[in-house]
Amino acid sequence: MVAAGLLVLSLFSFALGKPLTLSSERLVVRSQVDVPTGFSYQRKATAEQTLNLRIALTQSNITGLESALYDVSNPTSENYGHHLTKAEVEAMVAPSAETVSKVAAWLGKNNITAQTISPAGDWLSISVPVAQANTLLNAQFEEYTWDKTNKTVIRTLAYSIPETLQEHLQFIYPATQFIPPVERHTPAFEIVDLPRKSKRTRSKRAAVPALCAKQITPDCLQALYNIPTTPASATGNSLGVSGFIEEIANKDDLADFLAATRPDAPDGTFTAVSVDGGITSGAGTVEATLDIQYTVGLATNVPTTFISVGENNKDGDLGGFLDIINALLAEDAPPLVLTTSFGFNEASFASQPDLAVNLCTAYGQLGARGTTILFASGDGGVSGSQSSTACDGAAFVPTFPSGCPFLTSVGSTQGIAPEVAADFSSGGFSNIFARPAYQDDAVAAYLSQLGNTNAGLFQTKGRAFPDVSTQGVQFVVEIGGQAQGVSGTSASSPTFASVVALLNDELLNAGKSPLGFLNPLIYSSGSAAAFNDITSGSNPGCGTDGFPALTGWDPVTGFGTPDFAKLLTLVTGSAAAGAGDATTAAAASTAAATSTAAATGRKHRNKAQAHASH
Repeated sequence: MVAAGLLVLSLFSFALGKPLTLSSERLVVRSQVDVPTGFSYQRKATAEQTLNLRIALTQSNITGLESALYDVSNPTSENYGHHLTKAEVEAMVAPSAETVSKVAAWLGKNNITAQTISPAGDWLSISVPVAQANTLLNAQFEEYTWDKTNKTVIRTLAYSIPETLQEHLQFIYPATQFIPPVERHTPAFEIVDLPRKSKRTRSKRAAVPALCAKQITPDCLQALYNIPTTPASATGNSLGVSGFIEEIANKDDLADFLAATRPDAPDGTFTAVSVDGGITSGAGTVEATLDIQYTVGLATNVPTTFISVGENNKDGDLGGFLDIINALLAEDAPPLVLTTSFGFNEASFASQPDLAVNLCTAYGQLGARGTTILFASGDGGVSGSQSSTACDGAAFVPTFPSGCPFLTSVGSTQGIAPEVAADFSSGGFSNIFARPAYQDDAVAAYLSQLGNTNAGLFQTKGRAFPDVSTQGVQFVVEIGGQAQGVSGTSASSPTFASVVALLNDELLNAGKSPLGFLNPLIYSSGSAAAFNDITSGSNPGCGTDGFPALTGWDPVTGFGTPDFAKLLTLVTGSAAAGAGDATTAAAASTAAATSTAAATGRKHRNKAQAHASH
């Protein structure tokens, strides 16, 4: 059952309860009553060990950012497609001068100098010995291991800060957060034959090849979803693929894959960049290979970048999740689409959700600037990111970041006649993030059909996911000369990312803005017709049959799988109805920067400028 005290939190208006008072001058900001399940205490950390701590400062105008994000993403808004500039977003999330000054003074009194690690200045980093950290935070940092891998982390069960900083410092990471390592979303693979296609193009939907009932190649997805084979040509188009835990794609493997499956487009390639010391070359691994071969292999000629995130941050995998987003936010032109096939169980954030909220806000910042953020929903049905019996008889386990309302979560299907829900496709309802308004009608309709099924096992008012889906079973990849069949929602997210990248290409070539944050469009009236509704299958877990796929949106496949031709009609119509002209948006940006008259009429821009002036 869902715990009686479990609170569904709105994104920017949430309460962690009154801090525990330590003294008249200090208060406990975060604490864990017990060591979380899965972690084991080892020993006290030695005084000389260095801790790399991040300090999240209070952001200035997050409600303004949320309003602006929805304004530029809502197809009925006159500002649809008028994405914010880098400077505008930073003005909304930058901490106040008072916040910066007070935190710097506190650190300075302790002979600590912080480094700013985010473009808006809302994240600081300090490197201090354990002994100094214990004194600074009135903490006791100790060594713990994650039992599954024996990986050691240094954490404290509680820390405090001066009461005068309560309104200025959100939290410190990693301190009391015990987040299990990120898990791959690929549950299985097997050796298969790599089918070789003759060189040809497809100008309209063709019959789905019979082989696609057993294994999936780019040819299958092009046929199923009307994905064009013609090369993209728009200037400024881009697609990013994020990789973690030493995953890497190999260019020779990609060349062999394209020669076999896309002989009409054999020259596709990608660029690899590093964050936190991530590796950029070497023998290919399954996850990264899948992601790259099905983005480059489908989004023909769209410039694609593999962003390899290492562990130089020494904070664990979640530190990498923060760093890749801050690195992209620092870019003048971040990728227009970013797909990620890694994630966590949301339960790990439940006791201290501010870290999840902060990261979700970062995705919102990119969305407001015109980037589409996509995440694989997970591979454990309603039992979380991976199949597990730990929740049998207990509440369902939502995943993160899929529960964040500022991104698009992608589930999986299988089969071609008919296409049905893949039973591993994670989906459900967040226990941290409240349901956004754009979902109300679709989710209410599903809950009405669902009736009392699974009553008490999920939070009905939480953000529901996934939003969409694509095929996710037996994707053929080539690694080191050997073909493998790979399954998981990690196949679905790059597939949908490719669809979005090709839609962006059409929009950019027409002088329109890229799609950016998708969900207000996906959930808008009439948009469901652009998807293939999946009405069979379910996502079992936790000792139940999970959620059934039903007519309309459902928490297994979302609105279903894409039809590129119909989506193109939808997005070009929305761009025409809204204010999505890229040239006009650029001119408006210049006007807003040079004149307080705000010729664009974009109210949120004026608010951002007014706030920055204070």
